[in-house]
Amino acid sequence: MSNIVQSFEAKELKKRPYIVIIADRLTTFFGSFWFLGFNIILFTFWIFANLGYISGIAVFDPFPFFFLTTGVSLEAIILTIVVLVSQQRQSQVGKIREELDMHVNKIAEKEISKSLSILKRIAEKQGIDLSEDTELDEMIKGISVSYIEKKLEEQLSDKHSLANFVGKPNNLHLFRSVNSK
Repeated sequence: MSNIVQSFEAKELKKRPYIVIIADRLTTFFGSFWFLGFNIILFTFWIFANLGYISGIAVFDPFPFFFLTTGVSLEAIILTIVVLVSQQRQSQVGKIREELDMHVNKIAEKEISKSLSILKRIAEKQGIDLSEDTELDEMIKGISVSYIEKKLEEQLSDKHSLANFVGKPNNLHLFRSVNSK
C-alpha cells in the first residue's frame, strides 16, 4: 500500500525548482539554534570590538554601529524573502491536500448515504418500521456542497461570524439536498 500511495509532500519535494530547494534548505538553517547562536556570537563580538573592549582589534564601526545596523537590515530582508518562498511552496501543498480532502469527503459522504439507504431497505424488509425516523431520511438525502459553498460565501461577504451558523448542529439539515438519493 505504501508504494501505491505517495504523499503530496514527497511529490512536491521532487518537483521543486532549484531556487526553491535552496530556499527550503536556507529556511531550515535559518530556523536552527546554530544560526541563532552564530548571530548572537557575531553581534556580541561586533559590539564589544567596536566599543573597544577587545584589545588588538581597532574600532571599525563606532557607535551607533552603522555597518552592523545595515548588515542586520539586509539579513532581515534576505531571511524574509527566503522564508516567504518556502512558505509559498508549503501553502501550495496545503491547497492540494485540502482539495483532496474535500473530494474524499464528498465520496465518503455519498458512500455513507448509499449505505444508509441500503440499510434502511434491509430494515424495512425485516419489518422494522423506520417511517418516523426523520433524521435517517435527512442523512440519506446527502449533503449539497454547492449550497454549503453558497451559504459560506454569503456569510463571509456579510462579514458575519461563521460560528453563528456552521457550529450549530441544528443547521445541518440546511445542507441536505432534496433531490440526491
